[in-house]
Amino acid sequence: MSISPNVPSPEESYHYESSAGTPRWIVVLFVVLFVAIGALGYVGYSGISRLEKSLSDAQDQNKVLTAQLEQANSRLADLKAHVEVTEQKMGMTVAELAQAKSRAEAIRKEQVESDQKLTAQLSQVKKESAEQIGAVATEVGGAKKDIEATKSDLEATKGKLERATGDMGVMSGLIARNHDDLEELKRRGDRNYYEFTLTKSKNGQKVGPTQLTLTKTDPKKSKYTLTVLVDDRTIEKKDKTAGEPVQFYVKGASRMAPYEIVIFDVGKNQATGYLSTPKDAGSAPAANPPAAAPAAPTANPTKPQ
Repeated sequence: MSISPNVPSPEESYHYESSAGTPRWIVVLFVVLFVAIGALGYVGYSGISRLEKSLSDAQDQNKVLTAQLEQANSRLADLKAHVEVTEQKMGMTVAELAQAKSRAEAIRKEQVESDQKLTAQLSQVKKESAEQIGAVATEVGGAKKDIEATKSDLEATKGKLERATGDMGVMSGLIARNHDDLEELKRRGDRNYYEFTLTKSKNGQKVGPTQLTLTKTDPKKSKYTLTVLVDDRTIEKKDKTAGEPVQFYVKGASRMAPYEIVIFDVGKNQATGYLSTPKDAGSAPAANPPAAAPAAPTANPTKPQ
């Protein structure tokens, strides 16, 4: 095959390109590409770093928000529970208020009824008091009449009291005819009085500072016989009459103030009366026992006990 003299051969072409060298723009292009790639890498790295930092910040913020959300949820739960409790309390309060109102109304009604009952009772008490006051006034009037009657009776009793001459010829004090008269004498207090009831017996009975023995009674004639043991001596008072002052003296007594015995009731076997002694003889010695008594001068001496 013939080769054209105007067309270079491959070897010549290669030699030509080699001798000519690498174009400058390719080098520049490579440099630019390298710088661009470095810049892009830096920019990418910086972006990634910012993204990671932003992501970390976002995660931290998310954690904070999550904690705040949980706290808010907890508060919300507490608030909800508080609201529920408040609602329950409100419900209870309303019920209690209603119950209290009902109770207050019941108390008011009870108070009204109580006031009405009290008013009725007061009216009844006033009525009964008025009746009782009237009755008391009537009783007082009756009591006044009784007092006046009693006073009249006392005056009459005083009028009945009289003096008499005793069996020893001495004018006696006032004489009592019965128990009521004797009580009047005791109230006067002029002398000492010892009331007694003697039973017919051989044994004596102590009366005041003496010892008396009732030996005989005659109810039909109101007569009696008794002996008096005083100052170790026996004195017989024979056939005396009821209402008669029977007098005798004791040692140291005034001749004008003898002891007196008055019998105002003579029964079949007993006699009731009193012994009267002067005031200064209230503590006179009592009669001695019979063993120490001397023999009586009378024909039928009585041995009092």
